Amino acid sequence: MPLMVHNTLSRKKEPFLPLHPGEVKMYVCGITPYDLCHIGHARATLVFDTVKKYLEYRGYRVTMVRNFTDIDDKIISRAAALGVSWREVSDRFIQEYQKDMQALGLRSATVEPRATDHIQDMIEMIRVLEAKGYAYAVEGDVYFEVSKFPPYGKLSGRDPGQMLAGARVEIDARKRHPLDFALWKSSKEGEPSWESPWGRGRPGWHIECSVMAMKYLGETLDIHGGGADLIFPHHENEIAQSEAYSGKEFARYWLHNGFVSVESEKMSKSLGNFFTIREALAKYDAEALKLFLLSTHYRSPLDFSEKRMKEAQKALNRARATLQKAEEAAAGAEGHSEHGLSTELFSLLEEKERAFVEAMDDDFHTPRAIGVLFEGIRHLNGYLNEGVRDPALASMARRIRDLAGVLGVLQQEGEVNFVADEEKVEVSWEDYGAARDRIEISWQEGEDARPEDIRTVLLWRGVARAKKDWESSDEIRNWMKERGIHIEDTREGYYWRRIPR
Repeated sequence: MPLMVHNTLSRKKEPFLPLHPGEVKMYVCGITPYDLCHIGHARATLVFDTVKKYLEYRGYRVTMVRNFTDIDDKIISRAAALGVSWREVSDRFIQEYQKDMQALGLRSATVEPRATDHIQDMIEMIRVLEAKGYAYAVEGDVYFEVSKFPPYGKLSGRDPGQMLAGARVEIDARKRHPLDFALWKSSKEGEPSWESPWGRGRPGWHIECSVMAMKYLGETLDIHGGGADLIFPHHENEIAQSEAYSGKEFARYWLHNGFVSVESEKMSKSLGNFFTIREALAKYDAEALKLFLLSTHYRSPLDFSEKRMKEAQKALNRARATLQKAEEAAAGAEGHSEHGLSTELFSLLEEKERAFVEAMDDDFHTPRAIGVLFEGIRHLNGYLNEGVRDPALASMARRIRDLAGVLGVLQQEGEVNFVADEEKVEVSWEDYGAARDRIEISWQEGEDARPEDIRTVLLWRGVARAKKDWESSDEIRNWMKERGIHIEDTREGYYWRRIPR
C-alpha cells in the first residue's frame, strides 16, 4: 500500500507521489518570534518533524524549510513595550524557540531562513507580479489583485464573490477589492523599513513564505504545512501570488494540523489557560508531552488537560520500565536462547512493524502507531511476567525503540526507574537519613544523586505511606522534587526520574 496523505487542497486522502522520486521538498510556516512558545507551537513543530522523520524512515531524502517571520506588527509592538529594538526582540525569541525545541528533542529544519534576510528577493517578486498585471501600487503600498487570479479560494473552498473583508483580511478603502492583500507596506514613522521602487516600507505577511519556499525548494513544492488557522488567508494568498508569479503549481500537497484547546476552551492568556512549553516541561518530561501531543491525529483538534498529561506520563514510565527490564533480562540470558521462543518473538516483531507502517502510511496516523508500539510492549511485559529470559527480548525492545524514534519517544534509556512497593520494609531510619544527606550534598554540588540513595529514600517513604503518615510522605515527595527528582506513585510501587536543572 502507498503512503496516503490528506490533501487540504483536494479535501481527500491521496497517494503521496513527490515530484522527483525519492526526494521530498517540504515547507512549513514557522513562528513570529515575539514571545515564548506555547504548546500549540510545540504541536505544530512536532507534527511536521514527525512527518519528516517518517518520510526519511520510508527512504526519502527530505529537505525541509521552516521560516522565521522576524518582522511583524506584534514584534514592533513588543519592542516598543520593552523599550528595545525590533531586532533584539526577534533575535531573543528565536533563541528562546530554539532552546524550547532542543528541550523537546526536536530537530532544526534543513534551512531556517529569516524574512528580513530576503527583502530584496521579495521586492523582485513583487516587481514581477506588478509587471504581469497581478499587482498595483497605491501611495507606496502594493496590493495583489485577487480578481486577476480566477482560482482564488481553491484551498479554503471559499467563493471570492461571497467573501467580505473581516477578521484577517486587511480593510483599506484604497483597495480595488476587499480581498486584495498587501505585498508591500509603506513605512510608518518610527517603524523599520527598507528601500523599494515604491518608497520605503516593509513586506506584507504573505509574500515572505512564497519567496523563501521557492528560493530554497524551487517553484513547486511537494508538501506545504502549517496550522489550520493559516489556510485562509495566508496559504490561500501564498498560492495566488506564487502561481501568478511562476505559472506553475505551488505545492502538490497541503497538510494542516488542528487547533489546541485547554480543558475544552480556546487557549488564551486572558482566560489564564495559556501554557508555554517551558511551563509544561517543568511538570512533565519532554517525551510525555510528545506522546500526549501525538495521541490525537494531527488534523484533529487537541484538548490539553492535566488528566491526559498525567496519563501520558504514566504510560511512558511503564513503557520505559518494561523496555529496560526486557534488556536486562536478555543481558542475563546470553547463550541461553530458546530457538522456538526467538522465532515467536521475531514473528511478533515483524507483525508490529507492519502494523506501525500501515498506521503511519494512513496519513501519519500517530495514535494508531502509538497503539501498535504499546501492544508490543504489553507482549514484552507478558513474557517478562512469565519469567522468560532470552536474548531475543533485547532485539524486540531495540526495534520498538527504533520505531518509537520516528515519533520521538522511548529514546531516553534508564531515565525512569522503578521501586517495587513490597521492598518498603528494608530501610532503617539511619540508612534513610544518610541517603538523604548524600542526596542533599550531590544537589548542592551540581551532581546527580546516586540511584541507590534515591531508592533508599523511596523505600522509607513507602514505610510512611503504609502507616498512612501522609504528611511525612508528602514532605519527602516535595523535598525530592526540589532536588531534581520527580516521583510518581502507582499501585505496584514508585517510578522516579530526574528533572533537568
